[in-house]
This record gives sequence, structure tokens and C-alpha cells, in this order.
Amino acid sequence: MFIASCEDGIRRDASTPSEWQRLVAEIVQCRRCPRLVGWREQVAREKRSAYKDWHYWGRPVPGFGDRQARTLIVGLAPGAHGSNRTGRMFTGDRSGDTLYAALYRAGFANQPDATHCADGLMLHDAFITAIVRCAPPANRPNQDEIAACYPFLTREWRLLPNTQVVLALGQLAFRTCCRLLRQEGYVLPRLQFRHALHYAARHNDAGRTIHLLASYHPSQQNTQTGRLTPQMLDAVLHQARAALEDGWEAGEIQEDV
Repeated sequence: MFIASCEDGIRRDASTPSEWQRLVAEIVQCRRCPRLVGWREQVAREKRSAYKDWHYWGRPVPGFGDRQARTLIVGLAPGAHGSNRTGRMFTGDRSGDTLYAALYRAGFANQPDATHCADGLMLHDAFITAIVRCAPPANRPNQDEIAACYPFLTREWRLLPNTQVVLALGQLAFRTCCRLLRQEGYVLPRLQFRHALHYAARHNDAGRTIHLLASYHPSQQNTQTGRLTPQMLDAVLHQARAALEDGWEAGEIQEDV
């Protein structure tokens, strides 16, 4: 039987700051949303035949990556047989295959594959999270579920002091990231989601700039239909690199990718 190792990592990482320990523990133990709790646990019991020897994680999934990162990547929710199985964001499904391969090509990951928590994957200058921490039925969380998880995203943001770029994967993640940035004092106009959008938002008081980028979600549906190609995702990550290395003036930037 293959047992995901994420729980061991949570328990044994003595170097983790206490704020992170408390946050991760609260996320993993959360049972706020009955519909999501029921679904994630049903999937973990019934499993997919290809993973019948796995002990599914079956719990909310905390963020993953470099806690000194300048790049924050925000997705929608764990996949039922991906992160809900493995216990790590974007790990064990086609979405993760696409995303981590692109992150590897862009220099944000040490390897292109993400199969389980003990596979050796490390992120460099990037942290990955989601607006909902439990796998939702049909991959569609409702607004109440997004609202219930929102405080976790806020707390992660405040524990990631070096963030300069926020990359939102999909429309719902983009809307939530806009809300977060406005809440944290950044000036954003009414922005409509579109792939490759780049907006440099200035803080009201601190003079700090955060670069908000948007991409179609690397879901299997988007990649199989060609709505999102590897080249398109590479170009967005190139935008992120350019923002980190070169900087931009505050204002909206649109590039053809």
C-alpha cells in the first residue's frame, strides 16, 4: 500500500515557524464545509481503480513551496484523485503534470514531475496554494465554500513576506486574488479576467508594487482542447520572471502570448 507522506512532514518539521505550524494544522483539520467534507472522504474511501493500493490523503491540502518565495501561484482546488490522494498541491494529476513541467522549464522547480509527497520535488522562489483546500464535486466549489477558505489564503499571504508576483490560475482564483490584494491595501481597477493579463498594483501607503498575472487553469480540459498550450503557460511564467528581474511601472500590461 502506498501511503502519502505529507502528514509526517507536518508533524516532524521542527524548523517550521510556529505560525506556519498552526496554520497548516488548522487547514488539515478543517471541517467547515459539509458538502466538501463528505465528497473528499467519499472519494478517499471509494478510490479510483488505478489507485486502489493508495491510502488517500482525504483531507484539506495546505500550500506548498518556498516560504521565502517572491512568486505566489494560486489555483482553484485540489483534484479528487490528485491532491486529495497525495496531500500536496497539484500533485498526482494532469493539471499538476502540466504546471510542474512548466515551472521546471522556467526554473521554479527542481524537476518536472510531481507524483507524491516524497518524490523529491522542491520549488525555488515559488509557493503554490489554492482558494479552496478540499476537492469539490465536479471541480466546482460554491461561493460559500470559497468564502470559508478565504481566511486561510489571507494568512498564507501574510506569512509570505517576499511576494512580488501573484499568478492566478483561472477566473475564480483571479477574482479571489483581486479581492485579497485590495484587502491588503493595493490599488486595482475593475479587472476582467483574461489569459496573460498583467497588472502592476501599487500599495496605498507602502509604495510597494505587486504584479498580478492571470492564466487559464492548467486543467486537463483546457490543455486537451488547446485552450492552454505549454507555450502559452511558458510565456506567462516568462512574464513572471521578467517582473521579478526587471520590474515594471504600475499599470496594466497586456502581451500577446
